[in-house]
Amino acid sequence: MPHDVIKQHLIDPELCIRCDTCETSCPSHAITHDINNYVVDTDICNGCLDCIAGCPTGSIDNWRMVPRAAAYSVAEQLTWTELPAALEFEGVAEIPEGHAHGAPESAPAPVENLYTRENPLPAKLVETRRLTAAESPSEIRHIVLETAEDFAILEGQSIGIVPPGVDEAGRRHIMRLYSVANARGGEGGLKNRVALTVKRVLEDHQGTPHIGLCSNHVCDMQIGDIAEMTGPHGRSFLMPDDPAATLLMIATGTGVAPMRAMLLQRLLRRQEITGRQILFYGGRTPEEMPYYDDLLALPNGFADIKFAVSRVAGTPKRYVQDALRVQRELVADCLADENCYIYLCGLKGMESGVLEAFEAICRQNGTDWPALAAKLKAANRLHIETY
Repeated sequence: MPHDVIKQHLIDPELCIRCDTCETSCPSHAITHDINNYVVDTDICNGCLDCIAGCPTGSIDNWRMVPRAAAYSVAEQLTWTELPAALEFEGVAEIPEGHAHGAPESAPAPVENLYTRENPLPAKLVETRRLTAAESPSEIRHIVLETAEDFAILEGQSIGIVPPGVDEAGRRHIMRLYSVANARGGEGGLKNRVALTVKRVLEDHQGTPHIGLCSNHVCDMQIGDIAEMTGPHGRSFLMPDDPAATLLMIATGTGVAPMRAMLLQRLLRRQEITGRQILFYGGRTPEEMPYYDDLLALPNGFADIKFAVSRVAGTPKRYVQDALRVQRELVADCLADENCYIYLCGLKGMESGVLEAFEAICRQNGTDWPALAAKLKAANRLHIETY
């Protein structure tokens, strides 16, 4: 590459959902943001790529060849509503080579970002049903959207919904992401149907009243209403296609959506699957846990499911990290299995507790958890998607 040309790391403002994952994961603090955009400071970025795998939309994995003296400044990037057009340099590749997308080696290649906020796919609501009990303070719904054409999507990917209206600046609202809850063949085996697990948001994570713009829109939709859909999004939270692989899944709340998708896909291949399906699933009560009854109805011996409930009268509080510790021999066996893939999805608050449980279990077995965690990440076998 000419010495006066660099590959500048940029974030696509059209795909970015401002989830803060990239800034949190950047060890060199090269990523910053304002009310509009997340951006990369090229003077600080060292190209470590630690931010790539965690991005749910792939907006972080964008690059432009630019003259070193004319690299895009942070101030300039903060004003963007779309990426600038690529410049051409003779003999220089536009996209850096060797980007690992973080998915298991046997996972199929995902299709990404066919539809965007500016070019969404209309999707008609064909099913909406409440998954949580009517008396539960938490309303979580199973949503099925139907498109006019097949929508290629893999378990572990997400779709975006663009809520109607515009923001204070007159721009279309940022899309909200929802993990798909169906296998790749589509909900009910129909390739043009996508299932979502949507919680009506009435307060933020600190308990302060907050009406979720998109979640309330989706939960209030009526049969026949049209949603504007983007995606598919995501390239790392994918399941292996290797039938001998074991899946260790850990979920709370709506984080069970991708686990449902993975279980359904494996159920379709049950005759050839030799690996195990293990799910640790936590919630306040069974009545507040999406798909609780559906999981109980899975064929005997197909999946090993460990429930953890924290608000059932007469029962000690148990969170997923507690269940992991109780089942430490099973977990230790999974951690030692070089063909086991770990998936963690749910509220951000659960992440530290689960990782601490892994560390404690490793300590009891004389295993160095930090070294093992690094090995798991390098092999694309540890996948964390918390929010």
